[in-house]
Amino acid sequence: MSASSAPITFSHGPTWRNRVALAPLTNLQSGSDGVLSDDEHTWLTRRAEGGFGLVMTCAAFVSSAGHSFPGQLGVSDDTHLAGLTRLADGLRAAGSVSSLQLQHGGRRGDRALSDDLVAPWDDAKYGATALTTEGVEQMVDDFATAARRAEQAGFDGVEIHGAHGYLIAQFLDGRSNTRTDRYGGSADNRFRVVHETVAAIRAATGPDFQLGLRLSPERYGIVLDEARELAAQVMADGAIDYLDMSMWDAFKMPHGEEPGDRPLLDLFTELPRGDVRLGVAGKILTAAQVRECLERGVDFVLAGTAGILHHDFPRRVVGDPDFAATHPQPASHFVAESVGPLFLDYLSTNWDDFVTADGVR
Repeated sequence: MSASSAPITFSHGPTWRNRVALAPLTNLQSGSDGVLSDDEHTWLTRRAEGGFGLVMTCAAFVSSAGHSFPGQLGVSDDTHLAGLTRLADGLRAAGSVSSLQLQHGGRRGDRALSDDLVAPWDDAKYGATALTTEGVEQMVDDFATAARRAEQAGFDGVEIHGAHGYLIAQFLDGRSNTRTDRYGGSADNRFRVVHETVAAIRAATGPDFQLGLRLSPERYGIVLDEARELAAQVMADGAIDYLDMSMWDAFKMPHGEEPGDRPLLDLFTELPRGDVRLGVAGKILTAAQVRECLERGVDFVLAGTAGILHHDFPRRVVGDPDFAATHPQPASHFVAESVGPLFLDYLSTNWDDFVTADGVR
């Protein structure tokens, strides 16, 4: 048995059949109201059929104020429940563990979709208003309510999106979060919203519900030393089942560091993690790279680009130690991989050197 094909267990929830998870990927395929579309259902269930141990949805907004882009999946209202139930059932039938990623855009929300953008501070550039202390408490409750709704729909778990400059990550920004209440200023205060959201979801869901957390290790106003400290805290606390470090490039050196320093990945694998599993995402495209990540101490990998290119990426990795997902690929390749027209247009427009016209390389 290869390392990538070994099952992985958690403190809560089901065992994953292998150590390759589908990363959460913006795909713009659901309705303007956040209701699941047939295309998004097909895109995700096809990945479950392809052998991913965990299939995670795109970022799903937990409140209307956090709606961040057109075609985004929603989990903010009971009108989303029927579609989410259908998706959870489909993923389970295909043999994958399921996770719904919970997100609030904060100042990065879409004003065309939300009249009231909020942030940890007043932000004139984005037209966002600072949350009151009570507003932060309501946001935490919104995440917990969304997690409870995901559990009701039949998902095996959720992941808190605390990365990429969205609302929870905005609280971690030491440059700008100078709030004077318990959610700003010191690192401990800025970390508080993460700990409270984790605790609220644990209290709102059952003992077999799986909980993950996604963090960025740097940038977005996040200092590497603080990111390591927060990662150490949440792993020591043990309330989450896994920590998903989104590095953009799992093999990069820390931003701004001198050449020769240790890779960013090593600065997180060395942290004590107790029973919490550690995953990493970022440009993992080959069987060799999956092996390297696992050999260097992560418990699982999250494949994004590779999962778009190949619905059965985990099976290809296990079956061929030299397998590599490559791009660009013609549009017909993506259609055959159950990438719907809206998602394909997004990839063609926003991802350089990814989609070519058929017959053009």
